[in-house]
Amino acid sequence: MAGDVRSRPAGRTTFFGHPRALATLFLTEMWERFSFYGMRAILVLYLTASVADDGQGMDESTANAVYGTYNAMVYLMALPGGWVADRLIGARRSVLWGGVVIAAGHYVMAVPVGWSVFAGMALIVLGTGLLKPNISTMVGGLYDRDSPRRDAGFSIFYMGINLGAFIAPLVTGFLGEKINWHLGFGAAAVGMTLGVIQYVLGRRGLGEAGARPADPLLGADRRRALTRAGVATIVLLLLIAALAVAGLFTVNTVVNLLTAVTVLVAVGYFARIMTDRELSGTERSRMKAYLWLFVFAAAFWLIYDQAGSVLNIFAAENTDRDVAGFTFPASWLQSVNPILIIVGAPLFALLWLRLGHRVSTPAKFAVGLVLNGLSFVLMAAAARAAVGGDLVSPWWLVAVFAIQVAGELSLSPVGLSATTRLAPVKYASQMMGLWFLAAAVGDAIGGQVARLADTWPEPTYFLTFGLASVAFGLGAVFFTRHIRTLMSGIH
Repeated sequence: MAGDVRSRPAGRTTFFGHPRALATLFLTEMWERFSFYGMRAILVLYLTASVADDGQGMDESTANAVYGTYNAMVYLMALPGGWVADRLIGARRSVLWGGVVIAAGHYVMAVPVGWSVFAGMALIVLGTGLLKPNISTMVGGLYDRDSPRRDAGFSIFYMGINLGAFIAPLVTGFLGEKINWHLGFGAAAVGMTLGVIQYVLGRRGLGEAGARPADPLLGADRRRALTRAGVATIVLLLLIAALAVAGLFTVNTVVNLLTAVTVLVAVGYFARIMTDRELSGTERSRMKAYLWLFVFAAAFWLIYDQAGSVLNIFAAENTDRDVAGFTFPASWLQSVNPILIIVGAPLFALLWLRLGHRVSTPAKFAVGLVLNGLSFVLMAAAARAAVGGDLVSPWWLVAVFAIQVAGELSLSPVGLSATTRLAPVKYASQMMGLWFLAAAVGDAIGGQVARLADTWPEPTYFLTFGLASVAFGLGAVFFTRHIRTLMSGIH
């Protein structure tokens, strides 16, 4: 149909052998990730810094939970963001307005008052929900559903994500840790502004991709949906007011409530899709396969996204960061992961192209889980070396991130591609939101799990969850054939 997000723009393939429109989406995502990872690199460090050092003075347990919940909310909002694109304004305008709201959120965080960080985070959550799922859906719309170049295209797109993520901590980390936290947040705002400008200038080359809603709401249905959204917003505000009056509107109460909401949304969303009578038997079978991939992905992100919380604090407190008399910011180590992905992404893109359909998507997920677990096993050794207050070499963390990167490239870009291939037409953009919901569930639970890092001995913490991920990945291997059958011809 005319509004189908899979409508491909016309033109020669000129961007690394891929459609030119990929360059526009690549650069937009690069700047959005600059803003996101730049802020994220210093968030926990800011929350745990003392008030005397212009921080929030939070204990590490609460700060880790806040960080995990914030990440979860960013990804959770991808669901309504996908719905808005599918039913109301289309993917293209969703990306534009999402970028504007994200930039506004970062500018609010740059205001040097305590409350601005939480207000800014709320805006970033809303804006990312609009931008993140829909820009990935538009990348999928550049290719045929089963094109062998599809995984390679997503890997190149993934490289753009990590180019922004590499540069960001170097800028915001220096400004935030060495000069002023809010100045670091302000740099993230500038990055997102550049992303919006670049997108506006380049969006004409996108052709029809994402130009209109895939399944638009019209007339009375549209008015009814908007009314329900307004009522839900009012109910939420009343709930917040009631908690505040009762003295229960605390950081920990909000974190725990949002964690429960995230898990319940995932359960409810899958139940809704599985019982949708409009889906064909093939589409329903593919959704059953996707449920397995969803669980694997959530388990992966539970460990992986602790890089910005537990591992970031370890870098600040337990690593020797002195180089020729200069103590580099702990947040600079957050750039190790993306630079390794920049190097590794084209290699993995070539690997998947060479292997074709010989290695299935479920098998790649299993590899990612095993490698993720091994990274925490190595981290347990680093933590043991730091027992007693000794500072360890930052190369421990570099090695940990290298293993995690190999796992990420086995799972994340492959998962993005699988989502667009397995998605029922009716749920095109919403399915991309469902993929990010896996990260939301993993991050929400991971934020609660990360509380234990402040109470358990660190070697025990890392070894326990590392071995659990390895065992889960090995168990996933035994289900790959069953999942491939459920995928009904999608490799």
